[in-house]
Amino acid sequence: MGTPLKTSFEEDGFVIVPGLITAEEFPRLERACADVISRTRKGEWPYRRTVGKQFPPYGDGDPDSWGVQHVMHPDLGQPAFSEWYTSTALINAVKTLLGCEEEQLQMELFNLLINPVAHNFALRWHRDDIPGDTSEEEERHALDAWKPNGIQWNTALYKDSCLFVVPGSHMVPRSPEQRLHSKGQDPPTNPLDMPGSIRVSLQPGETVFYNSNILHCAAYNAQAPRTTLHASMGNIAGGSVRARNVLQHGLNWMKEPQFNNGLDPRGKAMLARLLDLYNTVGDAGVGYSLSG
Repeated sequence: MGTPLKTSFEEDGFVIVPGLITAEEFPRLERACADVISRTRKGEWPYRRTVGKQFPPYGDGDPDSWGVQHVMHPDLGQPAFSEWYTSTALINAVKTLLGCEEEQLQMELFNLLINPVAHNFALRWHRDDIPGDTSEEEERHALDAWKPNGIQWNTALYKDSCLFVVPGSHMVPRSPEQRLHSKGQDPPTNPLDMPGSIRVSLQPGETVFYNSNILHCAAYNAQAPRTTLHASMGNIAGGSVRARNVLQHGLNWMKEPQFNNGLDPRGKAMLARLLDLYNTVGDAGVGYSLSG
């Protein structure tokens, strides 16, 4: 961990890091994931991403799910998630890639990406914080102004080949041909038709960290089991920009004492920084979702 990975992350917009889950943590996370996925598919957990919808609010929609939201929620009773989110290996990786100190890190989102069971499903090509109908000039300005004050990642518990990215696209506007492949609401028939795209394949225990404004999409196969930890963490310097991506997901439950009481000291400090953002910005803010 160090300069080569940070350089790759900055230049390519993504980087794969192994070994962020210890041998002791892995079975605990597997059990926790199996429990919350089962409860979600039985209709016992309402906070889920529904097939047919890419961005929040997800609502009830189709009974099939491609994601589980808010896995650190105390009502799920699975402390393995918050314990891993605040683990030293993960925190050190985020600090390295963001180039900041731990005292600047704020708690954000922690969800699961799972395979639907009744439908294949795909997300359209997108950037998380820049709408797809943005003009080339507006897109260039937004990319130039965007600061790397947050990071998101997928950590695979089982082999995962769902994510597709265009390396380096977090720094440059789309070409005319790329615009054709990311126009409208339709997901791609074949993600590799996007010029410059590659498939990101993860082995169990590997993590891909990626810039939220890299061009990316995902394709889900209902027959291929997927259990992938999907989360984000921010630098307090991000302010309202981070709020636009994060607070739209309905995090009021994080304000409750029950959640704070279940965190370790590192987690409590990170949560306090998120709540400072809430107090400054409020629940307003329109953006795109953490997706992938």
